[in-house]
Amino acid sequence: MIIALAQLNYHIGNFECNLTRITQAIQQAKDRGADLVVFAELAIGGYPAKDLLRSPAFLDRCEQAIVEIADQCRGIACIIGAPVRNTSGKGKPLYNAALLVADGAVQQVVHKGLLPDYDVFDEYRYFQPAETFQCITYQNRKIALTICEDLWNIASPKLYRRNPMEVLRGENPDVIINIAASPFSYNHLRERMEVLQSHAKETKAPLLYVNQVGAHADIIFDGRSLILSPTGELVDMMASFDEDLKYYRLHENNLTPLQKTTEVQPPLDTPLIHQALLLGIRDYFNKSGFTKAVVGLSGGIDSALVAALACEALGAENVMAVLMPSVYSSDHSLTDALDLVKNTGCRHEIVPIQPMADAFHQSLDKAFNGLAPDVTEENIQARIRGTLLMAFSNKLGYILLNTSNKSEAAVGYGTLYGDMAGALGVIGDVYKTQVYKLAGYINRHREIIPQHTIVKPPSAELRPGQKDSDSLPEYELLDSVLFQYIENEKSASQIVALGFDEALVRRVLNLVDRAEFKRFQAPPILRVSSKAFGSGRAMPLVARYP
Repeated sequence: MIIALAQLNYHIGNFECNLTRITQAIQQAKDRGADLVVFAELAIGGYPAKDLLRSPAFLDRCEQAIVEIADQCRGIACIIGAPVRNTSGKGKPLYNAALLVADGAVQQVVHKGLLPDYDVFDEYRYFQPAETFQCITYQNRKIALTICEDLWNIASPKLYRRNPMEVLRGENPDVIINIAASPFSYNHLRERMEVLQSHAKETKAPLLYVNQVGAHADIIFDGRSLILSPTGELVDMMASFDEDLKYYRLHENNLTPLQKTTEVQPPLDTPLIHQALLLGIRDYFNKSGFTKAVVGLSGGIDSALVAALACEALGAENVMAVLMPSVYSSDHSLTDALDLVKNTGCRHEIVPIQPMADAFHQSLDKAFNGLAPDVTEENIQARIRGTLLMAFSNKLGYILLNTSNKSEAAVGYGTLYGDMAGALGVIGDVYKTQVYKLAGYINRHREIIPQHTIVKPPSAELRPGQKDSDSLPEYELLDSVLFQYIENEKSASQIVALGFDEALVRRVLNLVDRAEFKRFQAPPILRVSSKAFGSGRAMPLVARYP
């Protein structure tokens, strides 16, 4: 049997686009002599479709798409993920299903049993879990067909009482096929490999894992579909952050690639984050119908990084950098910003904000009655800049990219309706220490981000001589504490037990907790870690804990 794996980029709700991609892949696979082509979880309709799954019209369109796909499956079969109505009258209205389609019709249906409802997942809101598990058969081959999380009970045994693969393994399948929609995080491949390898080895069967690729606002799918031998060895890995279609011959108990295999390099965090952010920006714009971005360019490293990423993702001709100096802006900040404009080739405008800031101060002078300047005047500057950037967006059709990093977002070091403005948070899941690594990586071939931008002390430049370190711990220390609190979900006492100063830990954690109201109003953030701000970290907005 020749099996094709189709790793595609789907567009939620765009049935015409998705059907075109799917049917083209079926035809290509048929032309290559494939017997079976496999697509990702919930490929029909896209994932995550969220409350579109509550729309009868959306579900009707999914069913229509299945009919159209079935018509293409003559002389070839496909396995594809789709939402399927639960007609039993019991439980949730839908199943998350994998369909075996052949001879112009759906032949067999498998329902997902383990429904994740942690982090960014909320499947139990919509789907009824499967009660029974059974292998399917195609061309006299017994296939243990599973859907994403159905293999992950090994990694999360406390979450699930049932183990689909224990049941399927008892039927001695010839091959395991897992269709998935598994989001990217920079350290996830290691865990993914361990889970899949354990199933291949325990079942003594080859394993084909098919992921989707592409970004849907905050969630990014990396592709990197995997093919494993019965001993758990990696046979091949499909493209990273790109579509791919590959072919494998299943003979007895082995899978043989029918094309050159991908040379798998040890995963390095920074290049992966770079690829993920580029895909996140590109798909956000392409799938939303946008083409042009605007970035406020300060001369600092965060805005420089976002501008450089935007130029690489969208083309420099589609990026506008707006420089908005004030009396507190250093000469080198303007020079650094202009050097980045020159290095990238993007468009730019310079709009000094001091006349506007002076007008605000004069207008508020009587109301403030001689009160000393404080953070109010600093925030006014940030909000003037936010207003100007939105003016460029409205007038010229640019989409504003937010430039706040994860360290700042965590402790609330940003101004609502000012530097927190934007449609998409590009580096909101990237710690400041990672920002520097990304800047160095972007400069690996030539200088794009000016070296002076990288080496100078970070500053918001909202008052004379201001540096970030005036208000925050050094970033190396701050990020270490934040990682333990956010990604590792450790308490203050647990973090202190790791050797961190107790006063520092409690100060940082207090800043994080108090800034929840700011993050609640922040733009969606491209998720590249195991725990990003947004839907994957649902905290109460009004609370006092501990």
